[in-house]
Amino acid sequence: MRVPALPRPRSLAGQLFAMQAVLIAVVVAGYALFTYLSDRGQAEDAAGRQATAVARSVADAPSVREAIGTADPTARLQPYALQVQRDTGVDFVTIMNPEGIRWTHPDTSQIGRKFLGHIGPALEGHSFTETYTGTLGPSVRAVTPVRDGSRVVGLVSAGIRVEAISQRVRDQLTAMAGVAGCALVLGGVGTYVINARLRRHTHGMNATELSRMHDYHQAALHAVREGLLMLDGQFRVALINDGGRELLGVGPEEGVVGRSVAGLGLPAPLTGALLASEPRVDEVHLTADRVLVVNTSPVSSGEHRGTVVTLRDVTELQSLMGELDSERGFTQALRSQAHEAANRLHTVVSLIELGRADEAVEFATAELELAQALTDQVVAAVGEPVLAALLLGKTAQANERGVELVVAPESRLDDGLLPARLPARDLVTILGNLIDNAVDAAQGSVGARVTVTAYTESARTGDGAELVLRVSDSGSGVDPDHAELVFQRGFSTKPAGPQGRGLGLALVRQAVTRQEGTLTVTESAEDGEGGAVFEVRLPLGTATTATAATGGNPPVSTPERGHA
Repeated sequence: MRVPALPRPRSLAGQLFAMQAVLIAVVVAGYALFTYLSDRGQAEDAAGRQATAVARSVADAPSVREAIGTADPTARLQPYALQVQRDTGVDFVTIMNPEGIRWTHPDTSQIGRKFLGHIGPALEGHSFTETYTGTLGPSVRAVTPVRDGSRVVGLVSAGIRVEAISQRVRDQLTAMAGVAGCALVLGGVGTYVINARLRRHTHGMNATELSRMHDYHQAALHAVREGLLMLDGQFRVALINDGGRELLGVGPEEGVVGRSVAGLGLPAPLTGALLASEPRVDEVHLTADRVLVVNTSPVSSGEHRGTVVTLRDVTELQSLMGELDSERGFTQALRSQAHEAANRLHTVVSLIELGRADEAVEFATAELELAQALTDQVVAAVGEPVLAALLLGKTAQANERGVELVVAPESRLDDGLLPARLPARDLVTILGNLIDNAVDAAQGSVGARVTVTAYTESARTGDGAELVLRVSDSGSGVDPDHAELVFQRGFSTKPAGPQGRGLGLALVRQAVTRQEGTLTVTESAEDGEGGAVFEVRLPLGTATTATAATGGNPPVSTPERGHA
């Protein structure tokens, strides 16, 4: 037996249409009932005023007073009463004596009989109206006295049947019902059109489905680690998730939504990318402490309606890529050294085969001493193992490119000196990129050389010590107009490669800022070599901490520049 499927709940548009149709029907019905009751009361009041006016006109007619004084008042008053009844549209005009005996009546058989109704107020000289059931049925009637001086000589009653009043109201109600029906039809058509549009926008979903979709949307929005930013047509923040606020370093969502992108305090290149009308694909941008990949996609339908922005944090990936580049450089240096070692070994073997063993030993000893001297020089100056390994690798790389990399004699950086809060990764980022930039600048110059100086000294401002890293080259130097631009992502004086250029110095500045240090670039004037000098100063903490790190000896203080 097949179980019948439960009917699907109405869509939101269908529910709204039904509710609006019922509301319109109730409003129209209520208005019709109110109008009917109001019109009925007004019709009765109007009928009373009409009857009073007719009765007073008849009572004030001189011919009526003259006829009352005759021996047979009916003979003259009956035709007159019927004529007034036809002319004024009332249902009856009855003229009677003060005792209530009729002289006139639409039904001649009622003439001479007593009037059915109240006449007391009229006998006292007052006109009044009442609803009373007489010979013609229920009617709204007016009774007024006929005076001859101060004496009441007769009474006049004019009235309109309640049935006639109801017929007038029914005629008005029929017209009003037609108008109400037209209003209901027009309201229903308008409601259907509006709800058809709403149905398209809600894809036929009901309120429960929309609520569930909103819950899923909010959960998914805040669960993803990638940043999501939605801007409206005026580049104001319409929506931002938790990842976006974290990556951009902005405040809580309530303080961001509705603000312009230009007012979020983001770096100028990143702000420019977010404000751009054209799409951006996998652009790398830097914030104070992150490397972001930015993608933007404009939303348009004939006009710019907004922008969808996605943000991915590649800070760790970029650091790993830098370390991978260093490892690749070390590998290339080892391969080169292996090639050179093989050449030297062949030379030694050939000398031995030629019977010149003494010269073979002398040649091998000289090469060994040269390699050891380089290692001893670096390790003696920089005992910190990570930086020492970096300098040895960069020395081999620079040598392969025809650039001499030397460590200044005054360099002194013992192992254990650097505090734990200064990560080796940041030092590799700073010194590695500065050396790479210097080698690029020095390559091809006369006497191509890069000089690295590393030492600690007392901080220039405040207490404590600071680490000084200085890298100078024999290149063409830095234009003073570009002294600040060189640290911006994308700036380079060399043609861009397949991966782009201008990121290294920007990463240096980011790492220095993260460690609350300073980064400057000046032009070298020593020995007439020209070139640029990049200097980084990183705080190491209090003087006591720095002294303890060096085993009780104070930090070494040296001149601001080493050998360039």
